[in-house]
Amino acid sequence: MEVMCASTSPRARDVIDAWAARGRYHFTSSDFRMTLNVSESAARQALSRLAAKKEIASVARGFYVIVPPQYRRIGCLPADHFVPALMEHRGQGYYAGLLSAAQYHGAAHHRPQEFQVMLTKNRPPIRCGSVKVTFVARKNLVAVPVERFNNPRGTILVSSVEATAIDLVGYMQHSGGLDRVAGALAELADDIDPPRLVEAAQSASVLWAQRLGYLLEYVGARDKTLLLENHVRQHARNSTNLLPGAPSNNAWRSKTWRLFVNADVEIEA
Repeated sequence: MEVMCASTSPRARDVIDAWAARGRYHFTSSDFRMTLNVSESAARQALSRLAAKKEIASVARGFYVIVPPQYRRIGCLPADHFVPALMEHRGQGYYAGLLSAAQYHGAAHHRPQEFQVMLTKNRPPIRCGSVKVTFVARKNLVAVPVERFNNPRGTILVSSVEATAIDLVGYMQHSGGLDRVAGALAELADDIDPPRLVEAAQSASVLWAQRLGYLLEYVGARDKTLLLENHVRQHARNSTNLLPGAPSNNAWRSKTWRLFVNADVEIEA
C-alpha cells in the first residue's frame, strides 16, 4: 500500500471526531491505521498521543473507545457502552449478569463496584480508567433467558430478572455473599414471573433452585415459588446446603426445598 504524505492524510483527531459525529465510539487499531493510511509505527504514536489527552482509551489489546468530554473524569466509556461491541469484536456470546443485571431490573441499592459479564469461559478482568469489567464463566450460557436494554451507544444483553435471581444464588461468591444476595432478591421479587422462573432454573443446577426457593420464601415472596417447588420436587435428588462450603452440623432442614439451612440470613438493605 502506498503511504500518503502527511499533508493529504486525515489527521488522527479528525478521524475520531468524524467517527464520534456518526455515533461510532469504538474502533480497532487496524481500522485506525487503515483510515489514516499510515504505517503501524505512525498509528501507534498517534494513538498514544490521543490516549495521553484522554480522548481515547484502550479497552483490550487492539480495541479502543472514544471518550467524550463528560466521561474523561473516569477515563473511559461506561462499561455497558462498550461491552457489546467488544464481545462482537471477539465473537463471544455474553450477557450482563449478577449484580450488574440486578441494577437493570431495579435493585438499585446493590450497585457493584465492577461491571459483571457472563461468558462461556473465564477471562481476565478489564481495567479502563476507573472502569472495571469482570468475567464469570457460566455453563449452558446460550440457554439463559436474556433481554435487551438500550443505552446511549446501542443495546446490551442482560439476563432476565428470573435468570438474574438464579445466577445470584448460583454465584454468591461473586454477588457479595448470602446477605447481599437476599437483599437483591427482596428488590427483584415483585417482578419475577413464576413460569419464567422455572424456565430460567432449567439452565442451571437444581441446587441453585433449592437455595433460591428458600431465599424467596425468606424475603416474603412465597407466591413466586410454587412452580419452582414442583421443579425441585421433580429434579432434586439430594439435600444441599444453603451456604455452600459451610458446615451443616446442627442445621435445620427445609423439607420443601431439600435444604440444610446452615447459615443465618440478614437481608442487606
